[in-house]
Amino acid sequence: MCAAPSFAQSGDIEAGRDVFQRCSGCHQVGQGARNGIGPHLNGLFGRAAAGLEDFRYSKSFQRAGAGGLEWHAETLDVFLENPRAMTSGTRMSFPGVKDETDRANLIAYLRTFSDNPANIPEADPTARARDHDLDPAILALVGDPEYGEYLSGECTTCHQAAGGDDGIPSIVLWPEEDFVVALHAYKNKQRAHPVMQMIAGRLSDEEIAALAAYFGNLEE
Repeated sequence: MCAAPSFAQSGDIEAGRDVFQRCSGCHQVGQGARNGIGPHLNGLFGRAAAGLEDFRYSKSFQRAGAGGLEWHAETLDVFLENPRAMTSGTRMSFPGVKDETDRANLIAYLRTFSDNPANIPEADPTARARDHDLDPAILALVGDPEYGEYLSGECTTCHQAAGGDDGIPSIVLWPEEDFVVALHAYKNKQRAHPVMQMIAGRLSDEEIAALAAYFGNLEE
């Protein structure tokens, strides 16, 4: 157990809330937070790496947790500066928070959502609403992972099936709903990326569901 919560005590919680926006595309925290592309961050302090039973972590994080890595202010500071320095095989495409003050503020903010937050008052909840209006019938489609594997060749010319990334985000083990929402956002030109718009535009609703089922359950 780390004895000195100096990062959390010295950071600016409100400024940390702003820094957290860099993380909010993948992680949720606060009332109603749930796992998405990344695990939720409630109760993070004192938790072992890969410590949530209902989230599928990369093997790199599983090894780190089995090796005794726990999340405290000091370990978070090292990890946030350069995630791959601590867990080289992580699927996270996040480059890190290089500014020491920003890291201290973010750590202080996250600390407020853990038990017994070292005399830091609880912050307001920051549940993140779903920002899409996709037809529920599309989300209800059950994809065929075998068909998704057949279709996946065009995806894996850029995205690595092994789950890592070299500047291109991983799509392995994405929650299926998030995958479907993202592909339809490209298809409907709500997300700006010409190549992805072209690829998604050629896919039917059933094909998108199949790809989501395949990549969402792909073993590393």
